[in-house]
Amino acid sequence: MALLFVPDGLDGERLDVAASRMTGLTRSRVADIIAAGGVQLAGDPVTRSSTRVSAGDLLEVDTSEPVRQPSARPQLADGLQIVFEDADLVVVDKPAGVAAHPSLGWEGPNVVSHLAAAGVQVATSGAAERQGIVQRLDVGTSGLMVVAKSEYAYSVLKQAFRDRAVDKTYLALSQGHPDPFEGTIDAPIARHPGHDWKFAVIAGGRPSITHYRTVELLRAAALLEVNLETGRTHQIRVHLAAIGHPCVGDPLYGGDPVLADRLGLVRQWLHATRLGLQHPVSGEYLTFSSEPSDDLAAALQILRAQP
Repeated sequence: MALLFVPDGLDGERLDVAASRMTGLTRSRVADIIAAGGVQLAGDPVTRSSTRVSAGDLLEVDTSEPVRQPSARPQLADGLQIVFEDADLVVVDKPAGVAAHPSLGWEGPNVVSHLAAAGVQVATSGAAERQGIVQRLDVGTSGLMVVAKSEYAYSVLKQAFRDRAVDKTYLALSQGHPDPFEGTIDAPIARHPGHDWKFAVIAGGRPSITHYRTVELLRAAALLEVNLETGRTHQIRVHLAAIGHPCVGDPLYGGDPVLADRLGLVRQWLHATRLGLQHPVSGEYLTFSSEPSDDLAAALQILRAQP
């Protein structure tokens, strides 16, 4: 058990950030310890990473506490389709409501568990619960996603994503009409200082670049084609919200719930529609495409029918 007093320089900081800086542990490791009940603040157990600390507070961090690992037990996910598979990689078309991999706090289906249940052996590289994962899609985002099967493919694909050599194209429905109709959003993204599981444009955050192009104007929205140079968590959702045009159906980032209800949407209108990458072994350039799922298509049809 590490006994630490919060210094003046960390007054008002988030618990996970303060504990990480004071112990030298990674922020994700500290978050796991907090979730497992291994942190006390001023003598009281704390389970929220976003809790604010004050200078002089006594912080107790049980660095020996075994952290509960997310389960990756085989489980098929309804609607998930394998669109390509060879010895090195597998490309899936993920429906909304399916996570990329198991995580604490998520009990629903995920891509890793589906592939295990389907008899697809993926690379062992990466954390235990996300082996083979070289990219992720939000639970509420549907579309194409690639997973590495061989260790060599994992290494090459991870580097390709770092080098921005993978074409990731999305369709997004934004509230209102972006001005200009085509542009680039270059704004750093970091965790929102006041909310768990939310991100924001924050000075000093990780560099993030999103290109968008309006392909159809509708009465209350615009259909956008979006290309990512970087792959930050919630990047498209955060960037569209930052320019005042959040994804339709995305209340976390300012989407109008009344409009979402009228369109029958229970998640953000966002779909990974194209994926292009160089095969890690053969060098062949592979391209895949996916049409928006039924719920997104129905919402779009309702908007198109309005005069």
